[in-house]
Amino acid sequence: MERIHNFSAGPAVLPLEVLEQARDELLDWQGCGMSVMEMSHRGKEFMGIIARCETDLRELMGIPANYKVLFLQGGATLQFAQIPLNLLAGRSADYLVTGSWSKKAYKEAQRVGTVRCAGSTENDKFTRWFNAGEIDPDPNAAYLHVCTNETIHGVEVHDSAILPDGVPLVADMSSHILSRPIDVTRYALIYAGAQKNIGPAGLTIVIVRADLLGRAAPGIPTLLDYAVQAEHGSMLNTPPTYGIYMAGLVFQWLKRLGGLAAIEKINVEKAGLIYNAIAASTLYRNPVEPACRSRMNIPFTLTKPGLDETFIAEAKKRGIVQIKGHSSVGGMRASIYNALPLDSVQALVTFMRDFENTHG
Repeated sequence: MERIHNFSAGPAVLPLEVLEQARDELLDWQGCGMSVMEMSHRGKEFMGIIARCETDLRELMGIPANYKVLFLQGGATLQFAQIPLNLLAGRSADYLVTGSWSKKAYKEAQRVGTVRCAGSTENDKFTRWFNAGEIDPDPNAAYLHVCTNETIHGVEVHDSAILPDGVPLVADMSSHILSRPIDVTRYALIYAGAQKNIGPAGLTIVIVRADLLGRAAPGIPTLLDYAVQAEHGSMLNTPPTYGIYMAGLVFQWLKRLGGLAAIEKINVEKAGLIYNAIAASTLYRNPVEPACRSRMNIPFTLTKPGLDETFIAEAKKRGIVQIKGHSSVGGMRASIYNALPLDSVQALVTFMRDFENTHG
């Protein structure tokens, strides 16, 4: 079987060796006579899996002991409500709106409590980060929410120093977590859906500073209370066991590669190939300001109208799929997460040049 070049924004490509290991262990995990999908989540086998998963994630990201790691369900989208339910504590929170996902997070939080927009780049079609003086933070806010990589629009925060100080930072890192080293202590809470850089859909990871626990709104459903989940080791109910197992395999794969510093070098190379191809072209255009262009999600448009469907169809003939841009922005989008091989990026760049030679 020949693997395709899968540029899906999520669920996304997984490392081949991880899939092969999961295949080999599917019926019998390490000689125990059963699949991970069949294990009791409270049995010693799975307890060992989840413990190693957390240990490896802490090592990869440098997560300090005063942060809790929660393995939850509901996707990052559930966190749009769960975060204000846990952290507002009768106060107001600030949101920076830099793309579709932060806009959705802000809208959902409005259903829960008092929040305000401390800055938006929507007037510029979410193609840039903020200029000096455009962010209006409330120094008394319960927290400031930011999406550090906008999957749809391709805007990424490369340096947390550009984020405001003074209040707890809450970051949606769903589409670039584990793509490079970060300083976890810069954030009060980090959350991410698994289906881009961590594992299969169904698992959500929340990394939360312990001093923020215990502030949940009265009457909050028990399953949504971070403090209760932390107290029960993410096992208040049955967790997404197979998703946790797969995430653990991905973490081990990253460690074998050399950790986040090593994967960052690969990601810089992959993104550079595509951005350089766009820069050298008259047919392709990336709308995002260069300083905040994402390494994970690269949107681009074709300057000649009417070629989009032809581009997609001809790309598919080359084994290049899931390249179509989100319906809200159109054009194309190459999602080049950690597990996407370099040769897939090279195949896309070669196809882009060939297509321009024919249709440009």
